[in-house]
Amino acid sequence: MNWSYFRFAPWIDTRVSFVNGTPRGGALLDLGASDGQTLSHMAQLRPDLRFFAADIEGRPENYPSGCKFARVDLQRDKLPWPDHSIDAITCMHLVEHLTTLDHMFSEIARLLKPGGRVYFETPHPKTLTLPRQEKPTPGAGPMNFFDDPTHVEIVRVEKLGEFAQRNGLKVLRSGTSRNLAIAASYPLFCFSSGRNQIVSKTHWIGWSAYLIAGA
Repeated sequence: MNWSYFRFAPWIDTRVSFVNGTPRGGALLDLGASDGQTLSHMAQLRPDLRFFAADIEGRPENYPSGCKFARVDLQRDKLPWPDHSIDAITCMHLVEHLTTLDHMFSEIARLLKPGGRVYFETPHPKTLTLPRQEKPTPGAGPMNFFDDPTHVEIVRVEKLGEFAQRNGLKVLRSGTSRNLAIAASYPLFCFSSGRNQIVSKTHWIGWSAYLIAGA
């Protein structure tokens, strides 16, 4: 869904609300940018922002025009941007793939400007109890946490908060991440099958948890 539709109602989506709070013309860094789909949504919402991205692989050819990309291992490499140079950092469904978070949190704290914020999103612990998908639906993502074989372990928001505070960041808010419009569509798709049913169900049940911390 094109995020430009949410410019006048950013509260509909947890992620949209965070990105929309970035200062005009500010710098936003996406950690674990992967194929660039989320970055593209952010650029639809806020074309005024200056975008940066980091990933151990990544597909920078798909990123918004002008996006500065660094190919790095976020568990050990220093990011190539100056101290206190970033207004907002997003970390969408990355932490559950990592074996250590210490270095990444240190870099986040180094890069954020005073008053800057970081947004983490990760599978909710409830995903451990959801039914496994025998045949995952292409493009829809997993349902049970372990439907994705690259997942390492559940990272609870309480643990993210501990890492944030240890690095001098203040926990601002946490909860369940949803797009309310997509969640509301679930009754229309609940008896069908396919991507629409899976995606709307994930928002209906609150598949993801989030935490926002500030410098």
